[in-house]
Amino acid sequence: MTISQTISDFVTLAIKAGGWMALDRIYLQNRVLAMIGEDVMEETVQQEPASSLDLMDTLVEKAIENQVIGDTMAQREQFEAQLMDYLTPPPSVVNAFFAQHYATDPKAATDYFFALSKQNDYIKTRSIAKNIVFPVKTEYGDLEITINLSKPEKDPKQISAEGKSSQVDYPKCMLCLENEGYQGRINYPARANHRIIRMNLDHEAWGFQYSPYAYYNEHSIFLSLEHRPMKIDLQTFSRLLQIVEVMPHYFVGSNADLPIVGGSILSHDHYQGGRHEFAMAKAAVEKEFSLTGFADVTAGIVKWPMSVIRLQAKDKQKLALASDYILAQWRNYSDPTVSINAFSIDGTPHHTVTPIARKKGDLFEMDLVLRDNNISEEHPDGIFHPHKNVQHIKKENIGLIEVMGLAVLPPRLVPELKEVAKYLLDQPNQMADYHHVWADQLKAAHPNLTEANAEEILQEAVGHVFAEVLAHAGVFKRDAAGKAAFQTFIDQL
Repeated sequence: MTISQTISDFVTLAIKAGGWMALDRIYLQNRVLAMIGEDVMEETVQQEPASSLDLMDTLVEKAIENQVIGDTMAQREQFEAQLMDYLTPPPSVVNAFFAQHYATDPKAATDYFFALSKQNDYIKTRSIAKNIVFPVKTEYGDLEITINLSKPEKDPKQISAEGKSSQVDYPKCMLCLENEGYQGRINYPARANHRIIRMNLDHEAWGFQYSPYAYYNEHSIFLSLEHRPMKIDLQTFSRLLQIVEVMPHYFVGSNADLPIVGGSILSHDHYQGGRHEFAMAKAAVEKEFSLTGFADVTAGIVKWPMSVIRLQAKDKQKLALASDYILAQWRNYSDPTVSINAFSIDGTPHHTVTPIARKKGDLFEMDLVLRDNNISEEHPDGIFHPHKNVQHIKKENIGLIEVMGLAVLPPRLVPELKEVAKYLLDQPNQMADYHHVWADQLKAAHPNLTEANAEEILQEAVGHVFAEVLAHAGVFKRDAAGKAAFQTFIDQL
């Protein structure tokens, strides 16, 4: 296929996306022609185009061949986003289309926006496909394990260029509204093809977008259009419940608002949601209890390695108030017998929750995961953080996604687990020292391990380490002392 035909097919997709009309075809073809460093548009035919990503690849390679751009990752990404901006209607049009679809069905609206975000390569579907994903059966249900390989590593040329680049405080962070349409720079991702759906939550301006490197189906981000720190309060619960009322086919949750137990971006108030049922959502309530002053709200303790209270009600405002009541009690609750202390001697607070909202038929549901970010001499990284014995697999913060039962593990584990497998099979290996204790335990537990079953055994073992990670993050342990301490807290609610 000629480069002119590629341009013609690309423009066909741009017109189909709804941001342009057939009258704009020649204009668009000439703009793309110039972008890639070509001068002449040859005869083409109208035909069904190839995938947008394949067309984009061809156009980028031609631009590199014509020395319009260099062959660094940052230059490619910026150029790709500029091209795909043509396949993306302006924000006002995207929002109008979303509203038009929403008038028919909320799912139709998110289907439209999700399909657009994949076609224009804002959601990096090809990179996401590189992730290693597998389930592991545990007593808490099937946990999901992901070894994250989607974000490309920077090449030496880019690292060198970033070191020489000037620091710019714009956009303020990766979640700010200013990212919409931003060109990007050597040390900041390209966002020319980025669009945000505007929302009104509790009389505040918020936005809805998808995550470029999704960890689960329709991984979404809901963000305040004001750049302000994360905060869990009554308004948080109200907004989460409003979101699932507006999008009943989605769940939505918030990372905690304290370091160690919080997410990676505490500087910008935001939530994460999507169309996925996590193991925690499937977990049963193992013990119900009544909540003082909230007769219309059912409450119970969830069978989960972390300490989770599940609330349900038909009235979302009552549910929000009940959630806020439990948060207020937890913020001030201490039980030194199980290393739970609400404040440091200097008054620093240590308690918060990770809340997750869902719509179940005519009921609103809220899971409140109790969090404590204290540290100790024995556990300097966090008393309720992955302990040293599991950090060979996972040592990062346990945020919202992990809390719900999906492990996001570092890419280093791909080569490392191969070396562990060699060690287990008594083959020459370069296994990292920090895997030795675990590997010896596996070897003792699986004397009949072979090349045929080594991968399956290792995956299962990784899943059980993740279950232990979650248990470490649980403030009330699931032993007799922990369950009794949890009941003491429940009794005062």
